[in-house]
Amino acid sequence: MARAGLTPERLTRAGAELADEVGFDQVTVSALARRFDVKVASLYSHLRNSQDLRTRIALFALEELADRVAEAVAGRAGKDALTAFADAYRDYAREHPGRYDAARLRLDPETAAAGAGVRHSQMTRAILRGYDLTEPDQTHAVRMLGAMFHGYVSLEMAGSFSHTAVDSQESWMWVLDSLDALLHNPRRVTP
Repeated sequence: MARAGLTPERLTRAGAELADEVGFDQVTVSALARRFDVKVASLYSHLRNSQDLRTRIALFALEELADRVAEAVAGRAGKDALTAFADAYRDYAREHPGRYDAARLRLDPETAAAGAGVRHSQMTRAILRGYDLTEPDQTHAVRMLGAMFHGYVSLEMAGSFSHTAVDSQESWMWVLDSLDALLHNPRRVTP
């Protein structure tokens, strides 16, 4: 019999909170059972296994991040939209490091297509409309922005930028200014 009050949604949210506390790689059904002071078996009426829990947390994080980004970029265009998107992404990673890691979980194609990852791509492409990019440059730009934001945030969170007198925020703004300039004047390199 399922314990009263436990639902897949409540377990997913608790798993996301646990990920922020101990790291996404440490989230298991066993760890979640300890959090609720229940036997592991009692959670299997709500979750199939730890991979199911991890997938649910990833989808939750992607949705949460997409909502935050959508709110940040609403009514903005050009560099203002680019900066709002980037700042929302960076702030989310800083506030929810475990959830941010969860959002990077590789999902099977069917699950990914039904999740909020599609919204992230659509929002990025909407921002890029302000730069008048055509294909394949638009796809290249989507990938570049994703790699740039993720790379910067990951390095910053690992403490890689704490060894110089130049403030990380100053570098972040320099990067965004540079991306804006590049997107206005993309240079094609032909093989």
